[in-house]
Order: sequence, then C-alpha cells, then structure tokens
Amino acid sequence: MGYLLQWSRRCSSSSSVVLLPLFLVFFLAILGKSVSVVSALEYFKDMQASSSTLESIQKYLAEINKPAVMSIETPDGIIDCVDKWKQPAFDHPLLKNHTFKLASPELPRPMRTKVEEVKGDYNTPMEALSQGWHKNRTRCPKGTVPIIRVTVEDVLRAGSIQNFQRKPQNTALAALNVNVSISADDDFNIIDLPHEYATVRSKPGTPIHGVTAGINVWNPHVGNEGEMSISQIWVASGQYEFGNLNTIEVGWQVYPRLYRDSKTHLFVYWTADAYRSTGCYNLRCPGFVQVHEEIIVGSILNLVSTISGQQYESLIQVYKDRNTGDWWLAIGAEGTQVGYWPASLFTTLRDSAEEVQWGGEITDTKLDGAHTATEMGSNRFAQEGYAKASYFRQLHVMDSNNVYNKPTDTTIRIDNANCYNLDLGYTLDFLSVHFFYGGPGNNANCP
Repeated sequence: MGYLLQWSRRCSSSSSVVLLPLFLVFFLAILGKSVSVVSALEYFKDMQASSSTLESIQKYLAEINKPAVMSIETPDGIIDCVDKWKQPAFDHPLLKNHTFKLASPELPRPMRTKVEEVKGDYNTPMEALSQGWHKNRTRCPKGTVPIIRVTVEDVLRAGSIQNFQRKPQNTALAALNVNVSISADDDFNIIDLPHEYATVRSKPGTPIHGVTAGINVWNPHVGNEGEMSISQIWVASGQYEFGNLNTIEVGWQVYPRLYRDSKTHLFVYWTADAYRSTGCYNLRCPGFVQVHEEIIVGSILNLVSTISGQQYESLIQVYKDRNTGDWWLAIGAEGTQVGYWPASLFTTLRDSAEEVQWGGEITDTKLDGAHTATEMGSNRFAQEGYAKASYFRQLHVMDSNNVYNKPTDTTIRIDNANCYNLDLGYTLDFLSVHFFYGGPGNNANCP
C-alpha cells in the first residue's frame, strides 16, 4: 500500500479539500513511494469520499498525529517519536489532570514451570517480541514514545473514522455470549459480519485483578482484506444490554483492512460502553498510555511459528495496579511494561473484572456463499497438538490479593467444530493449564 498522505497532518485544517488529489500527485511523485497515484485516487473514487468526509479525516489526523521529535520509516509505515507527555492519550477529557506513570510499582508474577523442564519432542518456545521496526536500528530519543502515524489511506480503507478506530459492536459480543442483532449502518459503514470463536472463559464470581497466558504466535491466511483472524485475551465487566460493558483486549491479529498488510500485528483494544462510542484499537484514539520506547502496539511481529518447526509465543499479562487502579500491559518473560489504561477510563472495570477469556476469533464475509477459508491460529485443528496446532499455555487469573491462580469456573465455546475447534487440558510440564485451538476454515466438512 505505501505511506500515502504522510504529510497531511502538517496541512492546515482550512486547506482546500478540492486540491487534495493534486497534492497527492505532487507529493507522491516527489517522495517516490510504492503506491501509484492511480491506486491512491481509486481509493477516493471507490469509497466515494465527499469533501466533508475528507475534511473530517484531515481534522482527525491533525488531532491524532502529534508533532514528532523525530520520524522513522519502517515496515509499519512512518513511526513518529512523540514527547511522552504529548501523546494522544492525554487528549482524553478524563485524563486532563492525569499523572503520567513511567512504570507500575508492582509486577505480579504467576507461578510458571520453567521452559528448561520441557520433555520429549517439545522444542523450546521462544519469545516473539521482535517487531517490524526493530529491523531499522534507529530508535526514538529518550523522553519520547514511538507511535505509528495514521494516514488518509488508512482511514479510507476502513470505510470511516469510526470503523478505523473501533470494532463493530458485535465483534466481541458473541465472544461474551451476548445474542444481539445489529444491522448495517450506512453512516458508520459497519457490516454485521458473522464471527466465529474458539474460546475458554473463566468467571469465578469473585473480583479479578489480572490475567495472563503464553500465546503461540502464527501468521494465518485470511480470505480477503475485509476479514480478520485474532488470538487474544479478553478482560471484561458489565453487561452489553445495559451499555456498561467494559473490556480490555490484547493479543495478535491479521487484519489487512486495518494494517494494509497480511502480517501478524500486536494489538490492544478497549471500550467503556459496549463498543458504542468509546475506545479503539491501539493508539488510534486517546486512552491507552504508551510507556515503552521500543515495543509498539499495532506493530508487526517479525517472528512467527512454523508447522513442526520453531515455536514463538508472547507472554501477555494484563493486571491491575493496587495503588492507582490502572490496568497495565506487560509482555515477555521479564514482564516488560508496555503501557497502561488509566482507571478513570472505565466504569465497571474501574474496581475489578468479572470475567476473562482466552482464544481465537475470525470474521467471515461469505463473499461466494461458502464458509471463509480464513484460518484460525496455525490453520490446524486442536487434536494435532504442539508445534502443529496453536496454543495458549499457563493460563492464570489474578485475585484481589494480586495472587495468580489457575482458572476456575471455566466454560468452552466452539461455534463450528468442523471449521475451528479447541481442546482444553492440564499437564505437569511447561504447558500447565492450556488449550490447543484453531482450524483451516473452509474444508470438506466446513463447506
């Protein structure tokens, strides 16, 4: 796709939108980017973007793309090094007087079986923290945080600013076992796509202060750019029907429409009102506070697993700081703190969570009337096991004393076992409480 309109955030919001196509030709010619002018203009034509729409997008870009101390060209696009005090999070009205935290004072540690104890045919899984922009050895200066720049092309590809920022309302509702029917919305261009899940849910009936798991990382095929494949953790509280469903979501996803490629990306998501008007992916709206100077939410994960080959995983922790109430994201065996969601963003999640989930999710556009060939996990069914099927391992849930325990009161959801399935188990080796999951989608038994 390329880096269309990287200059747009520097343009005045009062600039004539009518001249935008001419600027496209001029700047793309100078910059020599990979996207042709014809394809760029086709986005305007295909999306039938009106002058008011383009003006709205430019206004959004001016707000979300903060002035950069330095910019770096990477496989993710342009990464801007932004003063950590001026990042988008602090535009949120609830964070105007927020005190920036460099790190959580406490990092709870779950009990884990050492990888060295792996027996038999298991090859040691390795951490998948290497990101696309790490290939460029340039790093952001001290006191700044890296943020992927948003372009006009990014927003147009999603169909609207709302689609670009947020999930359609039904995306995680099904995962939370809420039955709701949502029709297409012309203004927001939200399509009620079928979603299918293979998940494990824990709802112990006591306050939850955190969750963790090692998530096997793969690069599944998706049927078309409008479909996605996700492996993630959900932390949730509240109810959709009352409009107070709060969620924090973390994992990896392949979603061409969102990222302009078919690679695997680390992502975060949040909502405080059942996906209606709050929250977004990554840093595409004020909310999540980026802390780490090298790990970027939304960036490409370079290292992915191969069938019968090297396995890569990301150890994800989402936990509540007992002192501040903020929800922190830590990644890796060393618990690298990437950032946090301030407690003030939430209502039902402000004190604790009611349930957590782990698992896979896909969408199906059913373009040809058949089930999608979008893969979940590695594209192999659960029964194929380690190094073939994707996994979540060493599942833990944190209680109100900040102690990690094995999950209780678990339920399994498999929407269509002929397309994707899941097998929950417990072993004494490094997998501990774990499950294998996934599948190829369309096949002889999943037409």
